[in-house]
Amino acid sequence: MTTEFDLGALLAERGAERYELHSKHLNHQLPRMLHTIGFDKVYERAEGAHFWDADGNDYLDMLAGFGVMGLGRHHPVVRKALHDVLDAHLADLTRFDCQPLPGLLAERLLAHSPHLDRVFFGNSGTEAVETALKFARRATGRQRILYCEHSFHGLTTGSLSVNGEEGFRDGFAPLLPDTAVPLGDLDALARELKKGDVAALIVEPVQGKGVHETPPGYLRAAQELLHRHKALLIADEVQTGLGRTGDFYAYQHEAGVEPDLVCVAKALSGGYVPVSATLGKDWIFKKVYSSIDRVLVHSASFGSNAQAMAAALAVLSVMENEQTVAHVRTVGDLLKSRLAALTDKYELLADVRGRGLMIGIEFGRPKSLKLRGRWTMLQAARKGLFAQMVVVPLLQRHRILTQVSGDHLEVIKLIPPLVIDEADVDRFVDAFTAVMDDAHGGGLMWDFGKTLVKQAVANR
Repeated sequence: MTTEFDLGALLAERGAERYELHSKHLNHQLPRMLHTIGFDKVYERAEGAHFWDADGNDYLDMLAGFGVMGLGRHHPVVRKALHDVLDAHLADLTRFDCQPLPGLLAERLLAHSPHLDRVFFGNSGTEAVETALKFARRATGRQRILYCEHSFHGLTTGSLSVNGEEGFRDGFAPLLPDTAVPLGDLDALARELKKGDVAALIVEPVQGKGVHETPPGYLRAAQELLHRHKALLIADEVQTGLGRTGDFYAYQHEAGVEPDLVCVAKALSGGYVPVSATLGKDWIFKKVYSSIDRVLVHSASFGSNAQAMAAALAVLSVMENEQTVAHVRTVGDLLKSRLAALTDKYELLADVRGRGLMIGIEFGRPKSLKLRGRWTMLQAARKGLFAQMVVVPLLQRHRILTQVSGDHLEVIKLIPPLVIDEADVDRFVDAFTAVMDDAHGGGLMWDFGKTLVKQAVANR
């Protein structure tokens, strides 16, 4: 019997119901939020760093699916690799053989961090973090994990235990034994380590929330402290890894830093097949997989599947052949410098920071009386509304997709596909300048601000 399935016909018939279907069957707050801020667009296709709607309008993506689309959407090399692996009819996921693709991908990944020896493949960033937490606890024989305030490491129970945002943790206690320390505070780290029960410190070299870098010298000094107390350093490179900050890994910006475990995901997928990797030292893996009886003590049902491995191998090949990391340094420096030059022009623009193509634009209290009154109105309703006021016209008027960097933050985070070019930089800076001109001139933005205030008050 032949079974037919026509995906194109299904989408043609039911695609227009997308928001209604989501409201009825999925997270009902997402379409509600999108309708409220006018983000309820219908994108028909995408390529590289751009989307197009049904009318053929072009949108610039400065979000990259929260960093997943490192090479942009539908890179031809990654697409071909997936077609090739499907056409190969491999005997995948037998669970009782050793396929070549996982070994080849591990070899290629480890070449970028030669102090590490082995890899575990999972399916998501939070799973990579869960793996690192388990491995650290097993390897050290200790339970407590340290993390930095305002960090984000995922939303499953273990990774949530090291999440520095209370809004995500609220309602899900009890979590794992954990302690938050201020980012960059070595004294606080030392005090916790002296208690003798710390397995590891997990840290983002550049925090996604707010886009805050670790202070110069912090990672190396923290590593020395941790090792002195027989604890491990875990680098969460889920968002910062694979060239995002202008080095292959963000921890490599600081000489002498060699984390014991490194978490990778997002861009490794090529935007197609979920995949994550937890890289670690040989002795740690041998502590976890200590005997034949423990061969499956940590595993993942879809880990190391052929499609994910092929996509990731293609991503690394593209990055090396197209010199993506060097491109990120050049374009990232250009974008950051052009935005930083605007801080003297706009009193609402407080700071521009970050590395490579991970840039934070922070807004702050203006000096002029008229603007200060409007700013205070927004802050009284809910911190973070001004940043949202900037994000909305960037999309509505200029067709540029961005995000606010975190709840209650007056920061926009730019994490575009790593393939954006100088023309894309020009387009973003021109649009951002127009929006800031409007904000300082008291234009339509402030009318939308009143709508946001009413919404914020109603949701209290």
